[in-house]
Amino acid sequence: MDELPIGRRVAYWRGRRKMSQQVFADRLGKSKSWVDKVERGVRRLDKFSVLYEIADILQVDVQLLLGKDPERRTDALNCIDQIEVQEIRAALERYDSMSAYFDAAPYPPPLADMRKAVNHAWLTYQYGRYGMLTRALPKLLRDAQAADAGFGGDQAKEAAHLLGQVYQIASSVLRKLGECDLAWLAADRSMAVAQRADDQLLAGVATTRVCNALVAMGRARPALELNVTIANRLAPGGMNDAEPDRLSVYGMLLLQGAMAAARIGDSATVDDLFNGAHEAATMLGSDQDHYWTSFGPTNLELHRAAAAVELGDGGRAVDIHQRIPEPAFNALLPERRAHHLLDIARGYAQIGDVANAGEMLLRGDRLAPSEIRCRPIAHEVMSDVLRRTRGAPPPPIAELAEHMGVGV
Repeated sequence: MDELPIGRRVAYWRGRRKMSQQVFADRLGKSKSWVDKVERGVRRLDKFSVLYEIADILQVDVQLLLGKDPERRTDALNCIDQIEVQEIRAALERYDSMSAYFDAAPYPPPLADMRKAVNHAWLTYQYGRYGMLTRALPKLLRDAQAADAGFGGDQAKEAAHLLGQVYQIASSVLRKLGECDLAWLAADRSMAVAQRADDQLLAGVATTRVCNALVAMGRARPALELNVTIANRLAPGGMNDAEPDRLSVYGMLLLQGAMAAARIGDSATVDDLFNGAHEAATMLGSDQDHYWTSFGPTNLELHRAAAAVELGDGGRAVDIHQRIPEPAFNALLPERRAHHLLDIARGYAQIGDVANAGEMLLRGDRLAPSEIRCRPIAHEVMSDVLRRTRGAPPPPIAELAEHMGVGV
């Protein structure tokens, strides 16, 4: 892209937005002939005011039009890059529902198509295919926003529900890839939309996404308080049922609260919250995936291990890992397993066992390469393994480190 003339870059992004020259010209307040000349390079774009207006209409950063695309990260087939980040940011900056309040709403896609697309996005996330997901997210966000703005009546609630899910998916993958500010924005949007969808459990899951983003931004204490507050509102008993979906969301709020408490070193609160989550998991009886939580007895143990790592007790994390029944662990989706193996790699590194730390990274990479190759925390662990390995690292570790772009 950075080798193309600026007019060709404008044409490229106009095409990506599925916008004809005439529609683009109308929005810009120019003639179709003017647009055609710009795209063919006959007319120069030398006014920054016009460039910024074009960037705004095309929903891209002006730097992309100027040919200053940031370099793509190593292993771009599996990882997000800054072009995709800018596209997701542009999609998050849309306010279709507000525009529809004043003007006609954009023509919404059929809800049946949206349901299929959102379910596919969840599976893509849960299988750890982050590169594929981030390339699909901008369009999915725009379509979900158009559906939320375009439907009324009972369909409006479903459209809001679908948009809330898309925001949650975006928040989860952006947080994993280190884009914490955008992750917080998307999660915050999901909480607001959940209220329109009139679904307390969707709002509960949205709360966990907000709190995860807050923890990633170094705001663990407010994350802990928010998780516990909403968990108390959703707790089974009284007016609340004890159906599997409620137990799953409630349990996940407690697990994420425990992780926030571990981040600030509050081991007593960690134990209290895990005890509550254990009761919920026992009532649930098995590992399930209501509201995309993957909550259940096995996921509880994965979080116990992760919390031990956060508390600096790598030995305890390894002990918990070794007691998890292999069939139950293998039944979990790839993202959950690879995430856990990354946590255990950190645990092994904490106790000085860099050989097993490297082995955990390799196992995680075989399950979900993006979870290991793209996450900043995985890069830190690999750097530690390389630095503390005596002599040359084993060939598989050296090869993975090369794919990750990590050196000693």
